[in-house]
Amino acid sequence: MSARLRPRTILSVVGARPNFMKLAPLARQLARRRDVRHVIVHTGQHYDRGMSDVFIEGLDIPDPDHNLLVGSASHAQQTAAIMQRFEPVCLELQPDIVLVYGDVNSTVAAALVAAKLGIRVGHVEAGLRSGDWSMPEEINRVVTDRLSDLLFTPSRDAGANLRAEGVVPERINFVGNIMIDSLATLLPERQWP
Repeated sequence: MSARLRPRTILSVVGARPNFMKLAPLARQLARRRDVRHVIVHTGQHYDRGMSDVFIEGLDIPDPDHNLLVGSASHAQQTAAIMQRFEPVCLELQPDIVLVYGDVNSTVAAALVAAKLGIRVGHVEAGLRSGDWSMPEEINRVVTDRLSDLLFTPSRDAGANLRAEGVVPERINFVGNIMIDSLATLLPERQWP
């Protein structure tokens, strides 16, 4: 089968509770498409039932195709372990794009691996900034945005942050807050007056 005829492979990398909530609506939409093969990689950054499995089940996310089982460690050790275990997955699958979510160690580690392999990176929830460089998440956000080809922003101010940092508008895509999509799916049906 020629490369043009095969479905595009979109590889989503998640590892922590907030990532699962952001993945759920997108995974549902991608499951409806015949022209896309969606592969889910769980890094294992959050690894116990209460931090991981309960969200996969409760949000009706398909079981991950790969679990890197990295577990808990220092920021450097965890990031390095994710990178070491994620690179072979990328080399095997040759995805068209790697989607990363939020601002955890799994996010920046996967973005770095993909970028170094020449694989396009899309960052879901890009452009958020606290301005507090003592937060590991702030470092992860900024580095991930620099590595990403496509920046999916949850708010107009996130896009403004990216433009202020010199990101060209063509890379910025305002998509809205994907967490609201998860919330709307989980809310019970109500009769409004």
